[in-house]
Amino acid sequence: MRWKSGEDILEAVRGFQLPCVIIAAADLDFFNALSNGPLAADALAARTSCDVRGATVLADALAAAGILVKNNDAYSLPPDLRQYLVDESPRSVAAMIRHQGTCLRRWARAEWVVQGGEREDLPPSVRGRSADYAAFIEAMNVVSGAVAGPLVNEINPGDFRCVLDVGGASGTWTIAWLKCNPSARAILFDLPEVMEQARCRLREEGFADRVTLAAGDFERDAFPKGADLAWISAIIHQNSREQNVALYRRVAESLEPGGRVLIRDIVMEESRIAPPPGAFFAVNMLVGTPRGGTYTLSEIREDLEAAGFGDVRLVRRDEGMHSVVAAQKR
Repeated sequence: MRWKSGEDILEAVRGFQLPCVIIAAADLDFFNALSNGPLAADALAARTSCDVRGATVLADALAAAGILVKNNDAYSLPPDLRQYLVDESPRSVAAMIRHQGTCLRRWARAEWVVQGGEREDLPPSVRGRSADYAAFIEAMNVVSGAVAGPLVNEINPGDFRCVLDVGGASGTWTIAWLKCNPSARAILFDLPEVMEQARCRLREEGFADRVTLAAGDFERDAFPKGADLAWISAIIHQNSREQNVALYRRVAESLEPGGRVLIRDIVMEESRIAPPPGAFFAVNMLVGTPRGGTYTLSEIREDLEAAGFGDVRLVRRDEGMHSVVAAQKR
């Protein structure tokens, strides 16, 4: 980033305004309400259980930004944006918009967290805590859906019989691994409340008969045995290093002799200011988790070796979440 004036800095600071407007509309279901055609402000307010004045101000701001179209006091979705904003669309990013709202509410308290050293438990969005969690799970599919297949094909370590997908959410990466190896099976391990979303996606994609769903908490429960490959995707940044060593040990205990682990996450340079997205993501973990962070390759290697793994290698480097570290069970 290069800053040339105070106005550059102020322009960046004012950047919170448009995200707040879009997030509010997604949380309040404005886009779904407009999915079948234009609505006047009072009808939009009634459809979304909102105050008329508030709905009018929000809709006008969205129209000023080009997110909505205003014509004769009625608001509509631009045809080219509908596919991204309406939940029923397979190309929808609405879940990730809502999850970013959760992140924004946490970031707004960053100075208190930095001062006090502890993150705060904040109230949920207007949708409620369970809806926020469902949005998080679907958001992970939104960000991974397009990259999972190509990335897995790129790093495929060769023949494997069974992959353990740790914290596999709704199955995005599980499906990518099974497509990569048509003869393999998978074990998807995640919290009980995630299982129904996973079951639905696996059934819709035609992979239900090749996947064992295992409900549990990867922070404390043992993993099912039988896998010769473990996939830990976007998990370790949620944990402290001590928690990661414990996680790696449970993975090692579950793997077949000579089994391998692949870890997809941000990998920081030793300076911790590069890659820049990783430095900012560390703030996200500071305000959003009790002890999470972003880690260097040397830290990841040290923790894997402490848990019984060797031959630790960075097999894919990325500026963001798509670096991959490989290791083998000793």
